[in-house]
Amino acid sequence: MNAKKEVRQQTLTGERALFQARDLLVTDCIFMDGESPLKESRDIELNGSLFRWKYPLWYSRNIVAKKCTWFEMARAGVWYTDHILVEDAVIEAPKNFRRCHDVTLKNVSFPNADETLWSCGEVRLESVVAKGDYFAMNCRDVEASDFTLTGNYSFDGARNVVIRNARMLSKDAFWNTENVTVYDSFISGEYLGWNAKDLTFVNCTIESLQGMCYIDNLVMKNCKLINTTLAFEYSSVDAQIDSRIDSVMNPSSGVIRAEAIDTLILEKDKVDPGRTKIVCRGDEV
Repeated sequence: MNAKKEVRQQTLTGERALFQARDLLVTDCIFMDGESPLKESRDIELNGSLFRWKYPLWYSRNIVAKKCTWFEMARAGVWYTDHILVEDAVIEAPKNFRRCHDVTLKNVSFPNADETLWSCGEVRLESVVAKGDYFAMNCRDVEASDFTLTGNYSFDGARNVVIRNARMLSKDAFWNTENVTVYDSFISGEYLGWNAKDLTFVNCTIESLQGMCYIDNLVMKNCKLINTTLAFEYSSVDAQIDSRIDSVMNPSSGVIRAEAIDTLILEKDKVDPGRTKIVCRGDEV
């Protein structure tokens, strides 16, 4: 196999500077003003390069980017691109990664992650830190570990998601999702998980106002609920809570086990109390 041709320490300007490039090694280069510099590129390795303008990687394939930086104006940077690895990077630009397939992000910081990672498939996140609203909307087949997020409305509409060792400060996280499992994580945010189907939390600590409501098949194993009120409304629940719960309101069915529930609301005109078993310190309600 022939070695890739190298472009080294160049300042590239103008629209489509490396349009339809093939088999390139791009090292320590700066993509300045000019849209779509690597549009429709294939088999590209980027090392230590900087993106300063819009739409750098659209309709591209087989991309490896290491120690690269997307500045704020490199917005909408990676769209419609398949088979991409980004490692040890800072991506300051919003609206990145949209309708991409086979995306791996390792040790990546997103200080402005608004509307990032939308409608992507086969996504792997390792040691990713993101700040911004609407992260990972409508994504599918996602695996995330050592993940930190500050931003509301995350993972709306996502499917087939596994998250491990995360810390999420996120109002309205996991709305409208299907088949999501979160392990060993901390989540703080109002209205967690509404309208989800098959949502599971294992060894998690959660803080939420009106969290875990309107869910079809909510499973919680060895979880703690702190400062959590009006939980489980109209949800079918199988919950093992290793803490006190401030209040529970109108679960539709299932089993809730907890150390104690300070306020239990079961309104007979809204739900059938007989369909939900409540167990506190061994006492069944």
